[in-house]
Amino acid sequence: MWPSSPYHYYHLLVFLLILFHTPSCLVHGESWYLLHPNIGISAMHMQLLPNDRVLIYDRTDFGISNISLPNGKCRPNSDDCSAHSVEYDVASNSVRPLTVLSNVWCSSGSLMPDGTVTQTGGSADGALVVRTYNSCDTCDWQEIPNGLVAERWYATNHKLPDGRQIIIGGRGTFNYEFYPKTPETAAAVDFPFLTETNDPYMENNLYPFVFLYPDGNLFIFANNRAIFFDYVNNQVVKNFPKIPGDDPRNYPSTGSGVLLPMRVVQGCVPEVEFMVCGGAPRTAFLNAMNGVFDGALDTCGRIKISDPDPQWVMETMPMSRVMGDMLLLPNGHVLIINGASAGAAGWEYGRDPVLTPVVYRAGDPVGSRFKMQTPATIPRMYHSTAVLLRDGRVLVGGSNPHDKYEFSNVLYPTELSLEEFSPSYLDSDVSGLRPVIISPVTGTNMKYGDQVLMQFAVSENLDPNSVMVTLVAPSFNTHSFSMNQRLLVLDSCPVTTDPKSSNYQVSVAMPPTGNIAPAGYYLLFVVHQDIPSEGVWINIQ
Repeated sequence: MWPSSPYHYYHLLVFLLILFHTPSCLVHGESWYLLHPNIGISAMHMQLLPNDRVLIYDRTDFGISNISLPNGKCRPNSDDCSAHSVEYDVASNSVRPLTVLSNVWCSSGSLMPDGTVTQTGGSADGALVVRTYNSCDTCDWQEIPNGLVAERWYATNHKLPDGRQIIIGGRGTFNYEFYPKTPETAAAVDFPFLTETNDPYMENNLYPFVFLYPDGNLFIFANNRAIFFDYVNNQVVKNFPKIPGDDPRNYPSTGSGVLLPMRVVQGCVPEVEFMVCGGAPRTAFLNAMNGVFDGALDTCGRIKISDPDPQWVMETMPMSRVMGDMLLLPNGHVLIINGASAGAAGWEYGRDPVLTPVVYRAGDPVGSRFKMQTPATIPRMYHSTAVLLRDGRVLVGGSNPHDKYEFSNVLYPTELSLEEFSPSYLDSDVSGLRPVIISPVTGTNMKYGDQVLMQFAVSENLDPNSVMVTLVAPSFNTHSFSMNQRLLVLDSCPVTTDPKSSNYQVSVAMPPTGNIAPAGYYLLFVVHQDIPSEGVWINIQ
């Protein structure tokens, strides 16, 4: 019998929403699934796009890839007619080859406020190039030769509140610059901090960990130390203590770092904490060059950078890890995934893959924060990547510790596959606790400080005291660092029942300024008992 009133139609709609947001196959606990055995290239760099596609590329001088450019196209002045970049469509699980001309090897980038990827630098003929990609069914890379004033290879990018990005460092490049350019910011600016943190013959400060602090300064960690940096006035405003143990955490002694979830309270972020995990001893790179593979670091350091006198607090992971990735999950937990337990980053310099991810629960008691997860079966060594998808899964790809594509007679063959890692919150046993966002819908534009009444459904009993709303920035991932990564816990009112239905509503305040959330696209989640909804894309301006 069909529903006889608009009220009944509404409840049918909500039932169908919950039904079709339930995973199509039952998942119990965390799990792995092979999405694609061969996307044609090795996923060295990845960026999630606001249309639920993922931009992926490796480098142009790896040799002939396993996916051809369309319509018999070849790169100019080359017999290479293969692609070195693809766009992965999450919904259809398909890839489309893209044409990148200059060398994007070990480069960097950001998703800009309009949804365009602006990617910078690389190697050789690509070191000064700026490239843009705006996703559509027929779109391709656009390249701007000499868009940079200094070569950027192993640099870090970060979006700024005014819509530009700052590009910091690179191999032998101890300065920073901005893009897009203005007459006032056309030149590169010397940055002595990079000179001070550079270890001769080892570096250990490439791909520095850079984060926008809520007061507008930058927090920058390189090697084993960190600063607050006023990029407007080119001034270090605070030096932090060195991390205990004195071991480096940046490339090639590659660890990973995140800002832990930041809670917005009445328009402010009262507490900001940085966490770095893994890495390798200072001489690990040189030793690996000589065939000696030092054990990776097994420690994490946390420091409340908002404290007047911040001090490091050290913790021990369940296993050592170098070249691991740290990703913020929608519920605020930290996923540590990929990497090796010995050696360093670089060609053939890693040993003993770490197949077991770890989830870190920052708010749990000390000694019980690390939770080991179901192990993978595919080693993800040097040049591996991982990004969070809108539905809460983690896309994992890459691994090529060779200077060419090598598929046989090597310890760790070039990996062309894509996998998904599903955290335990996607377990079908807890699907009844999973929220489904009814409004706002994907694609909604919002303004700083907007008060937004969100509506959501939960099919089982709701605990209103266990609901939070999180905002996650889609990051650019390469070399064990996710640039622009941040997660905000939004200021919200108590959960109530929608008087027009049996659904729930919660009023949340959008971030007040671009210092807290740089303008652009974000994923908005409702989290109930640590179980996140699927995200919806919003654009904050």
